[in-house]
Amino acid sequence: MARIEIDGLDTWIETRGSGERTVVLLHGGLGYSDQLFDSIGTHFEQEFRVVGFDRRGHGYTPDTDAPFHYDDMAAHAIKVLEHLGASSKVHVVGWSDGGIVAMLVGLHRPDLVDRLVLIGTNFHFEGILAPEMSDESVSAGPIFEGYAARSPDGADHFPVVVEKLMTVFATEPTLTTAEVARLGHPTLVLVGDDDVVRLDHTVALYEALPAGRLCVIPGASHAVVLEHPRLVAAIITEFLQGPEPPETSIPIRRAPRVS
Repeated sequence: MARIEIDGLDTWIETRGSGERTVVLLHGGLGYSDQLFDSIGTHFEQEFRVVGFDRRGHGYTPDTDAPFHYDDMAAHAIKVLEHLGASSKVHVVGWSDGGIVAMLVGLHRPDLVDRLVLIGTNFHFEGILAPEMSDESVSAGPIFEGYAARSPDGADHFPVVVEKLMTVFATEPTLTTAEVARLGHPTLVLVGDDDVVRLDHTVALYEALPAGRLCVIPGASHAVVLEHPRLVAAIITEFLQGPEPPETSIPIRRAPRVS
């Protein structure tokens, strides 16, 4: 692991694996890169160079006084990608908030991205079904413990991060399907069948993408990457390494258009 300075922010970053192509993992809100490295990331390391970094106020990266906004998170991610100096475009795999950031990176800097994977991702804040969570489960459960074990700001700063995230969850993102349709990258949309993202919203995301693919994992929640890491990693690897467009026997949505 290492630390790099991005606009004065001491950003934690780690690289594993040694493949020729790079996969960048973008963690979820109230999460950290270790969650993805130690679940699906371990299955990528033989084939890819795998990079993860903790966003501001998450994991090992400190917070500032500024509120959270997804555009700011995307700007941070873009500068990390530029810092990597990859000789070719990178694959970006984002989970939850990380998926929102991945979409925005693809929209703002399409030149940096090859293929996108959006896991449990909403393009508009109205696409979320709020899970039932007690104050105790947030302030004293595994989410808090993971934060307290890593944050340079200390455990006492956790409520500040939660409040800022709850604000952004309730007001952002505000993308339209027309804006989503500008993502020309091959994009895999993956969710659990009991996700916090509404299924109709997920389908709308998929249908808006010019080169989209859809995967719904049965018996899984928003934590699908932790519940079924081997399966999720296998599906993602097949998507990243397979042909584009995919070769199917009876194409309908992907059937060649007759002029």
